[in-house]
Amino acid sequence: MGRSLIPKLLARGHTARALVRPESQSKLPAGAAAVAGNALDAASFVSQVPPADTFVQLVGVPHPSPAKAPQFRTVDLPAARAGIDAAARAGIRHFIYVSVAHPAPMMHAFIDVRREAEDHLRASGLRFTVLRPWYVLGPGHRWPYLLAPFYALCERLPGTREGARRLGLLSLDQITAALLWSVENPAPESRVLSVPEIRSLAGTA
Repeated sequence: MGRSLIPKLLARGHTARALVRPESQSKLPAGAAAVAGNALDAASFVSQVPPADTFVQLVGVPHPSPAKAPQFRTVDLPAARAGIDAAARAGIRHFIYVSVAHPAPMMHAFIDVRREAEDHLRASGLRFTVLRPWYVLGPGHRWPYLLAPFYALCERLPGTREGARRLGLLSLDQITAALLWSVENPAPESRVLSVPEIRSLAGTA
C-alpha cells in the first residue's frame, strides 16, 4: 500500500517520508525521503518523525493467513504500538491506521491483533482515522475475483447483505484513494471507515 500511496502524495505536493530498513531504501518511490529505523522500536525513529502532521501506519505481515498467527503478535502488534507511541510523543495531529473489518467468521488471530492496536490508538489520545478493509485485491491477490459473483448475490439478500458489504472486496486503487483522502481531510474527531465508506471515496483521489 505504501508504494501505491507515496507517488500519489508526492504528485499532489505532499512531502513523504517512509520508515525503511537500510537494505530497503532503494525500493522507495523516487522523491520520498527514507527514515532508517526498526518499525518495532519507537525509540529508533521517534526523533525523525517531526516535522509532520500525519502518520500513516502500514507495517504488517504480508499476505496475512491463519498460518501466520504468531507473526501477527511479533510484528503487526508491536509495529502498530511503536508507531502510535512515536506519533504521540512527536505531537502528530492525525494518525491513520489500516485495521481489518470485524467481526468476521475467520482470521480471528489477525482481527484480535488489529483490535488491540485500535484500543492502543484510542488510549493514546491521538486524533485518528481507522480504515477497516477486509481483502484488498492487488498484485498477487487476484484469485478472490472469482468470489465477486457470490458477493454480488449476498449483497442482494437481506440476511447476508450487511455482512457481505462489511466484508466486501476492495481494489488497491480504492484503498489508496481512501488513504489519500484521509491524509488530505484530517478527521475533526476520530473516525472509522468501513468497506462501504472506503468504496465511496474511490473517486475522490
